[in-house]
Amino acid sequence: MKIASIVGARPQFVKQAPLSRLLRKKHQEIIIHTGQHYDDNMSKIFFSELKIPEPDYNLGVGSSSHARQTAEIMTRLEPVLEKEKPDLVIVLGDTNTTAAGALTAAKMGIKTAHIEAGMRSFDRSMPEELNRIVADHLSDLLLCPTKEAMKNLKNEGLGKKASLTGDIMIDAIKEFLAIAEKKSGILKNLKLESKGYLLATIHRASNTDNMENLKSIMSAFAESREKIIFPMHPRTRKFIEKYGLLNKIKKPEIQIVEPLGYFDMLILEKNAKKILTDSGGVQKEAYFFKVPCITLRENTEWVETVKDGWNTLAGTNRKKILDAARNFNPKGKQSEDYGGGKASRKILEAIESL
Repeated sequence: MKIASIVGARPQFVKQAPLSRLLRKKHQEIIIHTGQHYDDNMSKIFFSELKIPEPDYNLGVGSSSHARQTAEIMTRLEPVLEKEKPDLVIVLGDTNTTAAGALTAAKMGIKTAHIEAGMRSFDRSMPEELNRIVADHLSDLLLCPTKEAMKNLKNEGLGKKASLTGDIMIDAIKEFLAIAEKKSGILKNLKLESKGYLLATIHRASNTDNMENLKSIMSAFAESREKIIFPMHPRTRKFIEKYGLLNKIKKPEIQIVEPLGYFDMLILEKNAKKILTDSGGVQKEAYFFKVPCITLRENTEWVETVKDGWNTLAGTNRKKILDAARNFNPKGKQSEDYGGGKASRKILEAIESL
């Protein structure tokens, strides 16, 4: 088959890495990078570290409002798909790239597979939730990481298109962790002791673009008295500066660093005492490493992490964040809901049976 994989953001690069290697053993793969993430720290380093083949096309859409970015991806993607005429389009996750890819392919009559299908936070104020719903309802094959995702799709009348594969991010962790441990010098470079710091990541618009939410989160960080490593997303930096919050976190114990590559992030996650995040991918990685996760949202699509007691939803409430940073210490067992690192193979089998 001729398969077009459409990626555009760093979580998609991570998920694509183990799958591309399998696909290319039997099929022709074209990688189309939309350019949704274009900064070298957010894009190029991932292709280099994970040895993903260079994209065949880079649409270079850059940043914009959700509607404009989605429209721009569709406008630039259509002629590429017209030229290449793939048998199948693969979209991943829940970004504007995901929704735009699924919508363009559907309008062109090209079969589409959605990896990480069926995830729901049930919060339609989140752009990611809308992107998931669009991609699921337009795709021909829905590849689900969890039983909960399968149940969600059944409830929406999409069960016949769904296959349970497990989570492809677990494949990536298992494949790259040993390499990361050899190659990353992040602990030494930042002078960190294992379990001697908290790791924080923030990037969702509901937190970055909302002054009150961002101020509350920054206040909690400042009052925690914990050493915090804070790789700062460009969007987050923009709004922290816009709202005049940089002085609030200018403390010796809060170490702001540039966005990091996959290897450095894996090592920081594995060795953190706790993780504070609004990222779905980081929630799962924390869960895999058995590191307590404090989610800076009121909901999560990765409900298994909460049910098993390894993730707590603190939202943007300063007191809840501080309480969790000081007192949240899970010790329970974990389920096997995300699979055992065989998702790529199951995805390939499902694609080949289309």
